[in-house]
Order: sequence, then structure tokens, then C-alpha cells
Amino acid sequence: MLTTFFISCLVLGALVGLLAGLLGIGGGLVIVPALVYLLPIAGVDPSIVMPIALATSLATIVLTSVSAVRAHHKNRNIPWELARQIMLVVAVGALLGAFIADTLSGQTLTYIFATAVSLLAVYMLVSIKRPTSRAMPSAFVFQVSGLITGIMASLMGIAGGAILIPLLSYFGVQMRQSIGVATACGLVVALFGSLGYIVTGLEQTNLPNWSLGYIYLPALVGISLTSSLFARYGVKLSAKLPVRTLKKAFAVFLILVAIRMAF
Repeated sequence: MLTTFFISCLVLGALVGLLAGLLGIGGGLVIVPALVYLLPIAGVDPSIVMPIALATSLATIVLTSVSAVRAHHKNRNIPWELARQIMLVVAVGALLGAFIADTLSGQTLTYIFATAVSLLAVYMLVSIKRPTSRAMPSAFVFQVSGLITGIMASLMGIAGGAILIPLLSYFGVQMRQSIGVATACGLVVALFGSLGYIVTGLEQTNLPNWSLGYIYLPALVGISLTSSLFARYGVKLSAKLPVRTLKKAFAVFLILVAIRMAF
């Protein structure tokens, strides 16, 4: 049973890496719904499947985003003076999100994930290029936005780039720099969100073996082993395939998955 689950996670990691490289999407949007279906195979109690899926997704992002942050820093894509303004509040938000998740039922977490993913997918479908002449908001508004991003990303098990990149682009930050800031903040979200899920999970008595708080280590290892490897192939495919069309198709797929999870 555990062997089947681990092999499934290896395949999932390959798919996540391929899609991340090809479409530039965050792995959590795929990992969370996939784990919701896979974790029962490993005998995980249905009442804690959702927090384990969220926590494990964030933990995989920690392992896979370190090299991305280094690469963006090396290429000068991260304006650190801008990133530092929200990294602290994003971290606080990620911790808060993990503690909020611990107080909610698995069904409520599923509804939150499904609703938020549907909204993000709709944005992917209808988004248009916006003018880049808008001024940045005040520091207070920017930090509140970062706090909300951290909370929502932690509740969804994602890095938060799907929220931050459109926000930063809307206020005129160049796309490369928006991605760089989102990558750096995503690492912070994943790190502190994972920490929060570890702490809140320690009090649980029905966790499966090989768990660190809510993080399920066999899933973490399986997904991480293949995701980084296949990301490079996704990048190569992106130069040959119609990425814009594929993104629209993936957005429709996300909406269908969200509806299926909710009902």
C-alpha cells in the first residue's frame, strides 16, 4: 500500500515539475488536489487528509524553490528593497494561515481551496494586459496585501505567486521582477507555513507513521525526487508548444477539479 502510494507520488512529482516548467504554474495547485485523492491509499484518516495535503505541498515548495530563488537573485530579478517590504508580513501570514487551518474542518478547507482555485483559474482565462503606469500603493496597503497573501497561500498549500504576480504586475512592476519577488516571498510562505503545520500537527493523535506534524514524509520525498528533474524538460517544451493555449486549457481543468473537490 505504501509502495503504491510512493510510486504515485513519484509520478505526481514528474507531472508537477513538467507543468511548472511548461506553464510557470505553482506546484501546489496540482499537488493539493492530487494528494487529497492519494492520501487515503496510504491509510490516512479522512478527517486530516486536507491539512496533510496542504502541509506536504508547502514542504515540497521549500525544497524546490531554494534553487529558483538563487537563480533569480543571480540574474538580478529580485528587487530586494521591494521584497523586504512584505517578506516579514508574508511570513506572519503564512504562520497564521497554518494555525487558522488547524481550527477548521477538512471540508471547510476543501471549500476554501476549491473557491480560491476557481477564482485564480477564472483570472487565468480572462486576464488581459494592463497598463503599467499605476503607482505602487502605500506601504501599509502593500503590507496588508502581503499579509493576506501569506494567509491565503498557507490555507491553499501554494507559494502565493498566483496571487502576488498579478498584484505586482497591476501596479507596474516589470514581469521578471514580479516573478522574482513572488519567488522569494513564496519560499518564505512555504517555510513558515510548513513550520506552522508542523507545530499544529504535533498535537494530533491520529497522524500516519512517518509524519512530521501534518507533513507526510513519504509524499514529500516522492514528489521532490522527480519534480525538479522534470521541470527542465517542461522549460524545453515551452519553446515548442502553444503555452498560452495550454494555460487556458489548464485553467478550465483547474475549475473542473475545484468543482469536483467541492461536491
